[in-house]
Parts: sequence; C-alpha cells; structure tokens
Amino acid sequence: MIKEALEYLVNLGQVKTIEVNGQTYATQNLNRIKLPKATPLDINSLTGLVDYIKSGFDADAFNGTLIHIVDHSTVKLISNILNDSDRETYVTAHAFQPQFRFGYFYDTESFIILLQSCFVQNEDALRIFKLVGNIKDSVIRTYGDDGITQSVTAKVGIAQVEEVPVPNPVKLAPYRTFVEVEQPESKFVFRMRKGEDGPEAALFEADGGAWKIEAMQRIKIFLEEKLEDSGIKVIA
Repeated sequence: MIKEALEYLVNLGQVKTIEVNGQTYATQNLNRIKLPKATPLDINSLTGLVDYIKSGFDADAFNGTLIHIVDHSTVKLISNILNDSDRETYVTAHAFQPQFRFGYFYDTESFIILLQSCFVQNEDALRIFKLVGNIKDSVIRTYGDDGITQSVTAKVGIAQVEEVPVPNPVKLAPYRTFVEVEQPESKFVFRMRKGEDGPEAALFEADGGAWKIEAMQRIKIFLEEKLEDSGIKVIA
C-alpha cells in the first residue's frame, strides 16, 4: 500500500505528452523559461536615442535592431526575435508634454499663460491671445443656430469697445510630441463663456486624432535622416 502510494506521488511529478487528433497535449501545465533581458534605458528625447546608437556603447549587444515608433510620444529601440520567440527592448524614449486640458474651461489669465507656454505661437494662437487678453467685461453671448459662432465684448483701442467675433475653427500646434520635430497643427473649436468669476475659455479637439499619425511620420523622417548610415530600420 505504501509502495503504491509513493509510486503514485512520483508519477504526479512526471510530465507526459499525448497526441490527440494530430494535436500534442501535456499532462501538466508547462511554463516557458524566458531568456534574461537587459533593463531598458529610459530617455526623454530623440536626440538622446540617436546619440546612444551612434556612440556604439552597446553595439555588440543589439545586432539586428529596429526602431519602433509606438505613438506620437513613445519610441523604442528593440531587438529582432530571440530564441525564445520574444523581443528585447534596449531603449525607450518618452516625449515631455506640457499639461493642457482640452475641453476644459480656464479663467482668462490661466488660459493666456497656457496658450503661451504649451503652444507654438502661430497666427491663430496670436489671434486668440489678442482676443482673450483684451476682454473688457464678462458679457459673452452666443448667437446663430449652429452653436459655433460667438462674439465677445473686447477692447479694441484705448477706450473703444466693440463686439469681436471669436475665430472658429482655429489651427493650433500644441507641444504634443518630441521637440526635435515640427509640432503638427490640427483644428480646434475655441469657445468662451461667462463663468462665476468672469470670462472662461476652452479649446476642443476637432480633427479626430489625425495629428498623431502626422507626428509619427515626422519622427520617422527625423530618425531616418539622423541614422541614415546606421543600418537600423525605423517603422511607425
């Protein structure tokens, strides 16, 4: 009895394979042993990624590498498929992104500060800045049936006050990707309203996220130009 029990316990630890209808099954769950991998190096610029590759610091470790542009703010230097059918990530680059909440109404002072610090100062940004910075009072009214066109009471001279149409839609270029590439412009709906403590302004994204694809293509072009002789392929 004891001998049979011991044999039973020994058999529990043995893994056997069984073939059924051309498929191979195991009598127990098997866990794949993964190869050891290096800890990815985290950087915050495309220039840092280029400098790392050109330095040749770890050149022997990553033969056959690929640059994968994951999205508008993340780029990875990865290996080819390893023996365990996995990939290794050597470097991950993350873009610094100023925090601007689209779809949120800011008071005019906060809005002006963020418009200056989080956006490229193109023509439409300057138009909005000039309008918001010259609001005379908190009277903001909406007119028209489409819910788009607005007018606000703004100071246009030393003492002159008149209604000024709010521009819509506007093309702006927020800092949303790596600073080494030109920030893509996209359309926004600019709105103002009367808040409890005075006028408020907001921007609403209106391009369906198409700017992300454009940003990724600009990152790709930048890296291909900088790493032209490296032999490393860049995909987006």
